[in-house]
Amino acid sequence: MITSWAGGLLRHRAGRLLAAVAGIALAVALIASLGSFLTASKATMTQRAVRAVAVDWQVEVQPGADPAAVLRQVRKAPGTRAALPVGYARTAGFTAQVQGSTQTTGPGMALGLPSGYPRLFPDAIRLLSGSPTGVLLAQQTAANLHAAPGDSVGIRLPGIGARQVRVDGVVDLPQADSLFQKVGAPSQSQPTAPPDNVILLPSERFTSLTRGARDLSTQVHAARDAQLPADPAAAFTAVTGAAHHLEAQAAGAALVGDNLGAALDSARQDALYAQILFLFLGVPGAILAAALTGAVASAGGARRRQEQGLLRLRGLRPRQITALASLEAALVGAAGGLVGLGVAALTGHLAFGAWSFGAGAGTWVVWCGLAFVLGIVVAAGAVLAPAVRDLRSASVADTRKESGGRSARSPWWLRYGLDFVLLVGSWLVFRASSGNQYALVLAPEGVPALSVSYWAFLGPALLWIGAALLVWRLTLLALTYGRPVITRLARPLTATLADTTAAVLARRRRPLARSAVLLALAVSFAISTAVFNATYHQQAEADARLTNGADVTVTEPPAAHVPPGAADTLKVSGVRHVEPLQHRFAYVGPDLQDLYGVRPDTIAHATSLQDAYFSGGTAHQLMRRLAQRPDNILVSVETVHDFQLSVGDTVNLRIQDARTKSLRTVPFHYAGIAKEFPTAPKDSFFVANAAYITKATGSDAIGAFLLDTGGTHQKQVAAHLRTQLGTRATVTDLTQTRGTVGTSLTSVDLAGLTRIELAFAVLLAAGAGGLVLALGLAERRRTFAIATVLGARRGQLRGMVLTEALLLIAGGLAGGALIGWALSEMLVKVLTGVFDPPPASLSVPAAYLTLTASTAVAAVLAAALNGIRRARRPAVEELRDL
Repeated sequence: MITSWAGGLLRHRAGRLLAAVAGIALAVALIASLGSFLTASKATMTQRAVRAVAVDWQVEVQPGADPAAVLRQVRKAPGTRAALPVGYARTAGFTAQVQGSTQTTGPGMALGLPSGYPRLFPDAIRLLSGSPTGVLLAQQTAANLHAAPGDSVGIRLPGIGARQVRVDGVVDLPQADSLFQKVGAPSQSQPTAPPDNVILLPSERFTSLTRGARDLSTQVHAARDAQLPADPAAAFTAVTGAAHHLEAQAAGAALVGDNLGAALDSARQDALYAQILFLFLGVPGAILAAALTGAVASAGGARRRQEQGLLRLRGLRPRQITALASLEAALVGAAGGLVGLGVAALTGHLAFGAWSFGAGAGTWVVWCGLAFVLGIVVAAGAVLAPAVRDLRSASVADTRKESGGRSARSPWWLRYGLDFVLLVGSWLVFRASSGNQYALVLAPEGVPALSVSYWAFLGPALLWIGAALLVWRLTLLALTYGRPVITRLARPLTATLADTTAAVLARRRRPLARSAVLLALAVSFAISTAVFNATYHQQAEADARLTNGADVTVTEPPAAHVPPGAADTLKVSGVRHVEPLQHRFAYVGPDLQDLYGVRPDTIAHATSLQDAYFSGGTAHQLMRRLAQRPDNILVSVETVHDFQLSVGDTVNLRIQDARTKSLRTVPFHYAGIAKEFPTAPKDSFFVANAAYITKATGSDAIGAFLLDTGGTHQKQVAAHLRTQLGTRATVTDLTQTRGTVGTSLTSVDLAGLTRIELAFAVLLAAGAGGLVLALGLAERRRTFAIATVLGARRGQLRGMVLTEALLLIAGGLAGGALIGWALSEMLVKVLTGVFDPPPASLSVPAAYLTLTASTAVAAVLAAALNGIRRARRPAVEELRDL
C-alpha cells in the first residue's frame, strides 16, 4: 500500500510535491549557507586579528627584576615562537646640523633593537629610505630635524648629555601606538599618544650610548604561534589566559602588554555583531521559507482532506492514514533537504570558491545536519500536522466540504486585534531599545565575557509579525467590503463576469490574503536586508573618509611651518582641489584638545560634511556661521556637557602664540556642536575659522592638506606625492585608510552575508508571488471548467485570473514596501553600534529593489498565464479527470 501510495503521489501530485520540495530547499539552503558562512567568518576574523598585530606580546621588565630571567620565562611560555629584548630610553630631545642651521626637537624615545628584530617582527618597521639596518630615524623625527640618511643627529639623554650618531635610514612605525603603550595601564584610562620623536639603535650601540642614563627600561617582545580556536571570543580567552599565566609565573617581575589579546578583543565584538546580524537578517528568511512551504502544502489542503475522507470510507485506520501522511512528509522533507544542501554547496562554490564557505569540514557537516533536520521538521509541520489535525477534528462528511469542517468565523487574533497589540508593543520596545544610553553589545571593563541585550530583538520581531497580520486584516477587509470597487476594476478584463469575479475573490479571501502576506513578507525581507547592507557600506565609506579626511591627505609634521600657499605645489595631475586645514592644540580649562582651523567657504569642496556630523544646525548652516562671525567655534558634545555651554556663550581657549611661544587666551563664541570632523579624533575637539586663528596666534601654519581627486586615482596621486615630498610629510589615501579602519565585519563578513541573503530574497519573492498562486489556480481547475460549461469565454477566464494576480501584486508589493521601510528604519536604529558614524539617512539600492519587484511581478504573471493556458483544455475532459 505504501509503495502504491508513493507511486500515485509521484504520478498525480508531482507538481504539488515539487513546490513543497522547493520551499523546504530554500529554508535548508539558507540556514546551511548562513550558518556555515557565519562560522567561517568568525575564523576569518581571528586570522585577520592575528595577522594585524606586529608584536604579539610586549612584556615589560619591572624595576629591580632581571631582564635575562624574564626573557627566559617568556621564551619558555607555551605558544611562544620567539622573543627578543628591546631597550627603551627617554630622551630630552634631538638636534641636527643641516645646511648651516641647527634644528631641535622636544623629548622623545630611543629604542635598542637586537639583530634579527626586523625579520622576526616585519610589520613593526617599514623602511622609507636608506639602509634597513643601523641607526634608523622615524619619519616624523626626520621631518622635524630636516634630516636624511647620512646626516648626524644628536641624542640628548637625561644625566649624560648629548651623543652623536649617524643616520642610516628613515622608517615608518605603523603600530607606534602599541609599540609605545604604557604596559599595565588600566584599560579604561585614555591611551597615551606615541612620541613625536623616535630613533632606533642597534642594541650594542644603544647599550654603549645609554650607559649611565636615567629613565631606562627593558621590554621583551614576543611572537606567538599557539594554535588558537577559530572563534575570536574563544581565542581571546586563550590568549589572555596565557598572558595572565605568564604574569603569575613572573611573580611581579613582568607585566604583559597583550597586543594580540587587544586585537582579538575587537574581533570578538565584530564576531558578536555578525552573529546578531545573522539573527536579525537571516532567521526571518528561514522562517519565511518555512511559511512558504506551509502555504504550498495548504494550497492543496481541500484535495488532501477529500483523499483522506475517501481512505477512511474504504476502511483505513487512522494509524495507516497517518503513516501515509508521514510518507509524504518524509519524501518532501528528505528531497527538499538534499536539494537545499546541494544549493547551499553550489552557492558557496560559486560565491566564495569553497563548497563549505571556508568553514572546516566538521563545522560544515554540523550545519548541514541542522539544516536537514530543519527541513524534516518543516515538512512534518506543513504536511503531517494538518493530516493529524483533520483526523482528530473532522468527520468523513466534513472532509467532503471545501472548508474541511472548520468554522467560517474570523480567526481569534483578528477578533481580538492581536496585530495592533503587537505593533504597539514593537513601538514601545523600539523606544526603549533605541535610547541614548542603550548598548546592544555590552563589553564591561575588566570583564572578559561579552553580553548581548537580546531585548532589542523583540522590537523587529513584533513589528514583523504584527505588520504581517495587519496586511492580512486589510486584505480581508478589502476583499470583503470592497466588492464594488473590485467589480469596477475587473470589468475591463472580465466584461460581464466582473460581479462574479468579485464574488469569487471575496469567497477566496483567506487564501488570497495568505498569498498577499507571504509576498509582502518576502518583499520586506529583501528591502530591509538590501537597505541595511547599502546603508552599512555607505557609513563604512564615510568612516574611512572621516579618518583620512579626503581622497588624499598630506599631513605636515607638527613642528613644520607650511603656509597655505604650499597647496599650489600639491595640485598634481588628477587633483581637482586642495584645501588647507590648520591643526593646533588648545586648552579649555585644564583639558587639552585638538583645534582645527578651516576655511568655511571652501572646506566642503575637498571633503564631505554630512549633517549627521553636527548638532544645532546643518553642515551648511554651521559653516556659514563660522564665515559670518569669525570668532564662532564648534565644540564637541562632551565639552558642552562638561562646561554647561549655551549657544552664544564665550569660550576662552589658551593657544600657543607663534611669536612669543607662550600660551595666550583667545575668546570664541559657542555656535554649535561638531560630533565628527575629517581627520579629527573621536573624542573632544574644536572647529574654528582659520583666518581668526591666524590673526590671534600670528601663524598661518597648515597641519594638513585635503586633496579632492573626484573619487578616482587616489593610489596614483598618493604615490606621486610621496615621491615628490619624500619624508617631509605623510601622504595617505582613502583606499589605504579603508583597509585600516574597516573592521572584519565591514570588509569581509557583512558583504558575504548580504550576498547570500539578497540572492535568497529574490528567490523567496518569486516563490511567494508565483508558486502559491500557481498551485491555487491548479486546485481550481474544476471551477474554471464549470464556468466554461456555463458559457464563460476564454477571455473572461483570463480576465478573472489576471484580476486576482494584479490584486496580489498590488497588495503584496505595497505591504512589503511599508513593512520593509519600517523594518529598515528600526534595524538601523537598533543596530546603531554597528554604524560609525551613524547614518543621516538610509541608502536605498534602487537597482536591486527594482530587480526584486520585477522578479516577483514576473513570477505572479507567469503563474497566472500558466493557469490560463491550462484552462484551454476542454471542460468535459477536465471534469471527467476531476
